[in-house]
Amino acid sequence: MADSLASLQGLCGLRTAPELSAEQALSLRVELDRQIAACEWFTIGVMAPSAAEAVSALRAAEVALGWRPLELDPAGAAPEAIAGPVFLKGNQNTGRFLVRSEAGLGQGILLTGHNPVDPTAENTWGPLPLHFF
Repeated sequence: MADSLASLQGLCGLRTAPELSAEQALSLRVELDRQIAACEWFTIGVMAPSAAEAVSALRAAEVALGWRPLELDPAGAAPEAIAGPVFLKGNQNTGRFLVRSEAGLGQGILLTGHNPVDPTAENTWGPLPLHFF
């Protein structure tokens, strides 16, 4: 498994994020930074055991990637009102995120880069560990 985690491609198809060594995380971050540089905006999905952990992972990604913080979509439930495993979906295009109860998922962060001008740059990366950023 260690060799398969030498690139972002090795994460594709995993149900949950693997534990990464510091060296693996650094290598994946360098590759991820190159990939996301070609994208104009992003969506993020966070599969977590609690809403608090999902929002924490979102906020860490926003800081690490230099994103403007997303706002909670008023149409959704307040994260603190949701018990148990969740899926958080954030969208830079709308500037909002939603959290919903979701049992049976793995854990991790999925990033999708969007580039309407160059669709070949678009991709989904992950699952990355919740503490990746």
